[in-house]
Amino acid sequence: MSVFNSSVLYPRFLLTDLSGLESRYSLISIPIFLVYATSIVGNITILVIIRTESSLHQPMYYFLSMLALTDLGLSTTTLPTMFSVFWFHAREISFNACLVQMYFIHVFSIIESAVLLAMAFDRFVAIREPLRYVTILTNGVIIGIGLAIAGRALALVFPASFLLKRLQYRPVNILSYPFCLHQDLIKTTVSSRWVSSIYGLMVVICSMGLDSVLLLLSYILILGTVLSIASKTERIKALNTCISHICAVLTFYTPMIGLSMIRRYGQNASPIVHVLMANVYLLVPPLMNPIVYSVKTKQIRDRILRKFKQQKA
Repeated sequence: MSVFNSSVLYPRFLLTDLSGLESRYSLISIPIFLVYATSIVGNITILVIIRTESSLHQPMYYFLSMLALTDLGLSTTTLPTMFSVFWFHAREISFNACLVQMYFIHVFSIIESAVLLAMAFDRFVAIREPLRYVTILTNGVIIGIGLAIAGRALALVFPASFLLKRLQYRPVNILSYPFCLHQDLIKTTVSSRWVSSIYGLMVVICSMGLDSVLLLLSYILILGTVLSIASKTERIKALNTCISHICAVLTFYTPMIGLSMIRRYGQNASPIVHVLMANVYLLVPPLMNPIVYSVKTKQIRDRILRKFKQQKA
């Protein structure tokens, strides 16, 4: 009984590595490090460009700054445990540290989903009401949207940590990924988990589920507005302003759906597949978003090229 009480107070959690590939960790860590470095440098570059260029102080770029900050948060939250596993073979993580990491991973994921929705609203207003765009999306409105996005994420995920804290665990618990996720922690419990499971499902429905429906509705409205434009040239120009955002939405939701499908229907799949899909889910959006917006957004692309030319000169 004393052993069980000890496991409740101080359970140990072991992060999952790529079993059988330990001898190649130094090689595997190179592309992972490059992904992290590229995503961090790319998102910081986006933030610096928007901050220093007064012509980019517009609603669209403020929302892009929110997306870049979220991607930075997501990258720095997962980085410590990823490299502790692949560089130092340190798989153990304390329960409290695991809860903290889980909290911020889910907070930043929910924030990213909401920011993408806000960016869809931004595109809708820009296409539907181009003359009133700046007067509708004022600085005060944007700040209010940002605070609502952050507040919703913090409030939704906060109770999940306390619900997990009340559950009982084995002395040693093996997780499925090299970082902590809510659905993974629930699987390790030895006590009734239905309250935590239902709450986790409600969080997903009230955040990403709702956001995805509203995103789809936003693009139906955007498409309807675009089709009502008489000029074909103007229709194409309006749709081109949405391409970067559509790429960001697909980059975020496709890996998330893939991870959910693998977790639900891929029980017989190799653990390596689960780890790789989880890594894609958390690493690809922060990597691709700055690349997509740098390539597809002329204003940002031109200013990045100008900065490089100035440095070379």
